Amino acid sequence: MIYIIAYFFALHVLDPIREMTDKAKQISGTNLDLRLVTTPDKDELTELAETFNQMLNRLENSFDAQKSFVSNISHELRTPLAAIVAELELTSDKERTNTEYKLAIHNALNDARKMVRLSNSLLDFAKASYDPSEISFRLVRIDELILDACLLIQKSNPDYKIDIHFEEDFEDDEQISVNANEYLLKTAFVNLMENGCKFSPEKQMLVAIFFDKNGILVSFEDHGIGISEKDQERLFTPFFRGENKSHADGNGIGLSLTKRIVELHGGTIQVKSIKTQGTTFLVHLPYSH
Repeated sequence: MIYIIAYFFALHVLDPIREMTDKAKQISGTNLDLRLVTTPDKDELTELAETFNQMLNRLENSFDAQKSFVSNISHELRTPLAAIVAELELTSDKERTNTEYKLAIHNALNDARKMVRLSNSLLDFAKASYDPSEISFRLVRIDELILDACLLIQKSNPDYKIDIHFEEDFEDDEQISVNANEYLLKTAFVNLMENGCKFSPEKQMLVAIFFDKNGILVSFEDHGIGISEKDQERLFTPFFRGENKSHADGNGIGLSLTKRIVELHGGTIQVKSIKTQGTTFLVHLPYSH
């Protein structure tokens, strides 16, 4: 009698585990929206099911983000490729004058450069998504990095004007230095400077450097067209381009890449903007010690 009772009791206890196992077997990459059934009881099995469901939520979000990313990349690449093919087909259709040939080559080159910029941005985005332990960091002076970024921008855009200002004096190299990957952090600063100049009628912006007890603050301020409150909510989303996209070319990766890089360095980035009055990005980077 004890054996029979114990047998049926064991079957009853194992039923929820069997149901969870059967449900888990049904979940695959095509139906990540399925979830394990949970009960109001706060026992170990319910806690396990809730933990498993939370993991599925993270996986589903990751898969959705990946699908969206791939879709956006395809769209961004398709546009300049289609333009290049169309331009070359029209040009090769019949004999043209030297001026028309030069114009076609110029247009095709512009579209090819867009693809190069997009490819470089995607490579930087991938680097910024690596495990931090796989990226080399060293002590870098922020003022030198900002100056290098400024010179890099002005080399390709001579009409851009960038003023660099120290809000207070610093006592030694440690106060102006952070542990960083020089290439990635310079890329982030270049993106913020280019954005500020690109969307300003005067092509001008101010970079200000502050200090606090925890780290270095760098402000990137322009007096351009500004960003609407609605666009600010999605500003750091990959491939998002807001109402201002008609004012300048871009692929919508720059700011999302910048945010990834700043967070990779343990820092934060904030934006304050008023339409028609300008935008300020504030980057805070912690000291290495």
